[in-house]
Amino acid sequence: MKKSCSILLVLVLVLGVAACGDLKSAETELVVFAAASMSGVLTEIAAQYTEADIIFNFDSSGTLRTQIQMGAEADLFLSAATQEMDALAAQGLIEPGTRIDLLENQVVLVAAPDNPSGIACFQDMAVSLVSGDVLMAMGNIDVPVGRYTQAVLAYFGLDHETLAGQGAISYGANVREVAMQVRESSVDFGLVYLTDALEFGLSVLDIATAEMIGRVVYPAAVLRDSQHPEAAQAFLDFLAEAETMAIFDTWGFVVAES
Repeated sequence: MKKSCSILLVLVLVLGVAACGDLKSAETELVVFAAASMSGVLTEIAAQYTEADIIFNFDSSGTLRTQIQMGAEADLFLSAATQEMDALAAQGLIEPGTRIDLLENQVVLVAAPDNPSGIACFQDMAVSLVSGDVLMAMGNIDVPVGRYTQAVLAYFGLDHETLAGQGAISYGANVREVAMQVRESSVDFGLVYLTDALEFGLSVLDIATAEMIGRVVYPAAVLRDSQHPEAAQAFLDFLAEAETMAIFDTWGFVVAES
């Protein structure tokens, strides 16, 4: 009887140790700083990831970059533009060898579904802005989508500061704020990413070309001061897997060209 009890006790202890090991893995918390335009898709993806608990901080890439530079604790950074990642790399704030170009997006001209302004393309947008009888939403210039918008305006010989002075521009702190302004018809149209246009149910009127803005690349990297560098790399590897890329595709993202 004592021998049976001893065997049972050993089994309980072994199972308990195994359970604790699983619990420890599940309790690994990764802090991921990611561009606001990725909030929907990354929330969906994280719900399927079992190797760690993912805690997101979603905001404009410029704001996230500043927070990291000021010492905010984070394990992984996913930016909506290369400029923010380049700045962190120049300061030695990303882990060498971990940076990849994960995704690409498109910048689009959008309106509310009923499109009361009648704008149909970028050329219409330019003419209407010059006439001064419309209001356009765009991201702040420290936000990647704002810089892309500035490039589109410059392509048509327009300046956002001049237009703002004429009351033709409404700014948003990140791309989702711009999308919400358009959806709520508080503006006539705006420029957002294709992924946000799809998520917010906006009418896509035109797509910015590479001649206008170049490529819209989303780089990702493990941060130098990550508390869990191996777990962060594992999640980044998971994001780059074909099955995960299929989820990105349903949200309008595409695999970044090498």
